[in-house]
Amino acid sequence: MYGMGSEAVVQIFDGPGRDLRRAMHPIPSSLAHGEILVEIRLATICGSDLHTMAGHRSEPVPSILGHEAIGVITELGPQPQARAQLTRGDRITWSIADSCGHCAYCTEFRLPEKCSSLFKYGHAPLDDGSGLNGTYASHIVLRPGTHVVPLPDTLSDSVAAPVNCALATTVNAVSHVPSSNGAVVVQGAGLLGLYTCALLRERGVQHLFCVDVNQRRLALVPRFGAIPIDGREDRYPQARRQIEEAAPHGVDAVIELAGSSSLVADGIRLLRPGGYYGFVGMVHPDTELNLTGEQVIRKCLTIQGVHNYSPHHLDEAVSFLDRTAGSYPYESLVSPPYQLNHIMQAVQTAQERQFPRIAVGTNST
Repeated sequence: MYGMGSEAVVQIFDGPGRDLRRAMHPIPSSLAHGEILVEIRLATICGSDLHTMAGHRSEPVPSILGHEAIGVITELGPQPQARAQLTRGDRITWSIADSCGHCAYCTEFRLPEKCSSLFKYGHAPLDDGSGLNGTYASHIVLRPGTHVVPLPDTLSDSVAAPVNCALATTVNAVSHVPSSNGAVVVQGAGLLGLYTCALLRERGVQHLFCVDVNQRRLALVPRFGAIPIDGREDRYPQARRQIEEAAPHGVDAVIELAGSSSLVADGIRLLRPGGYYGFVGMVHPDTELNLTGEQVIRKCLTIQGVHNYSPHHLDEAVSFLDRTAGSYPYESLVSPPYQLNHIMQAVQTAQERQFPRIAVGTNST
């Protein structure tokens, strides 16, 4: 249906408070060195896109949002040796960021996700490159510095679609948690929180708790290896005793995945001296902390921010998903797909939090 030089179906973001706008966008007639044309099979709606559409974070317009997706390679430009194995028809995922591989962040600091010339899919304007920069579209053009991972046939589209944002990010976050943990608290039972529970359960954490106020989300927590803790104001004091009884000296680590700075004070209280606090979810401006240096110093705490991930985390995420697909109900985390033409219905459902992720079948118009 589509080929080089034809047109892609896209949904364009024109600014907060406005519906996404369906349009046709040219597919390049040829690909530069390292570029890959991908036909998107399934995308999922990330919370960061909901924040952008609501105006809680700023992105350039007009643009094509979306960065969680899987797709099939339809055309390749001349590829570097590292991608020599890729071919048309491969079903793939790819890194959310395109990095240069040469700057200090990519090499010396080992943070390619903070590359000095970073490009992020779903966060770029239409006049940047081909314009096919987001996954709310029938096609996307991947750039030369993008890490590409073929997907095993054992993983369905819906299970694999969120791997290149939510799961890869949590793989990064969990990699920083000290390995000797006997008790860990996960704050937030959204998709990132549930993935984190599964990752920590597979690491053998003895006492694993997940806190949330959303009862629908909490109901999923035991299926991903953790004990649900009701965070509602009138229930939390009683529920919190389970944590205190399991870890009378305090928990070894707390991982924040809910995006709410109001949880930090309780996380500090739960940590034992020498504990670890990972900040992951608070990626928006309304996250000022009510925290003193004394609280951190007297407890000898380590606090670390984690944002996105490096290419090897994506490799590990795909491997983890494939290895544990029979152990956790990943399929239940993603809704049946909406059609691309009905994306605003999908957005509304995502806002209602009926599923951890809402899917958009972007290979259909």
